[in-house]
Amino acid sequence: QVQLVESGGGLVQAGGSLRLSCAASGRTFSRYVMGWFRQAPGKEREFVAALNWSGSWRDYGDSVKGRFTISRDNAKYTVYLEMNSLKPEDTAVYYCAADRGWSDLVRGSTPNWGQGTQVTVSS
Repeated sequence: QVQLVESGGGLVQAGGSLRLSCAASGRTFSRYVMGWFRQAPGKEREFVAALNWSGSWRDYGDSVKGRFTISRDNAKYTVYLEMNSLKPEDTAVYYCAADRGWSDLVRGSTPNWGQGTQVTVSS
């Protein structure tokens, strides 16, 4: 079982940058696919980014491609989301997720979620 705790959210101006962190615990962390999702008020949960345990496989949602970067430091049991060129439409609660399989993670079909961290981008 994996436990996930997000941090690093806050208020930032449009065009600025923010780095989110997800601290993980559990024996199988190093082999889990890790990812980020977000959900804005009145909208469905949206896939943001994912990477495999080695960091060699990455994928991004179309709306953040080229602006966001996902990475992980397995020695620190932490996954990061570097967000650049932020836009007001990036405002949402960002959730960290983990799963043993790539397909289930990207689809959001996993029971392993963090509590979320709020990101607000002002115009």
